[in-house]
Amino acid sequence: MSKNQKRWMTASLAAALAFGASPAAGAMHIMEGYLPLGYCIFWGAVCLPFFVAGVFSIRKTIARNRRLLLILAMAGAYTFVLSALKIPSVTGSSSHPTGTGLGAILFGPSVMSVLGVIVLLFQAILLAHGGLTTLGANTFSMAVAGPFVSYGIYKLCLKLKTGKKFAVFLSAFLGDLSTYCVTSFQLALAHNAGSVGEAFAKFAAIFAVTQVPLAIVEGLLTVVVVIGLESYAKPEMAELHFDKEA
Repeated sequence: MSKNQKRWMTASLAAALAFGASPAAGAMHIMEGYLPLGYCIFWGAVCLPFFVAGVFSIRKTIARNRRLLLILAMAGAYTFVLSALKIPSVTGSSSHPTGTGLGAILFGPSVMSVLGVIVLLFQAILLAHGGLTTLGANTFSMAVAGPFVSYGIYKLCLKLKTGKKFAVFLSAFLGDLSTYCVTSFQLALAHNAGSVGEAFAKFAAIFAVTQVPLAIVEGLLTVVVVIGLESYAKPEMAELHFDKEA
């Protein structure tokens, strides 16, 4: 590990600890106890195959090159830091960046299901951000749906030759927004007055006020982080085939 890589990793961990020490103040993903038990079990079951696929993907990646573990840890720290920055929004939930687009672009979407579970567990236990009963629902929206959208958009942009930086921005931006579309659907499914569609529209409209600007910021920040990785971790980025345009 080079000195520059050590500095990059230290800065990431320091930022994670700094933000992690901030007060939780009742703002959450989908908070503990806000979803009926049946929905909690359902979303947990849906996430399980993605988690298993992510474990195998991580093992394969590390077996190929153990130095990639550093970049993987940084992707996890990035997700932890951004998703801990929360703004109260819909009752029982909150608006915040997700940070999952970076890892999805670098390692593939299934890997983020594993990193997402770890991040959400730490936040639920240590920061009262989210909950254990709602872990499945939060994992599906932030660590399954969002990353798959980010990865798909990134690959599509590369095929259309839009430019790598724009591809990174758009994938992180839309991955963030898709997370909150799924969260709105999850809330509408569990809490509605007979019309899931109307409830979804109301939840999504409230989220949009804070989430659209947050998604733009996340997209720009992800581009900056990728530029940094390309400067200080060239061998690892090449190993991930990130140096290729398509």
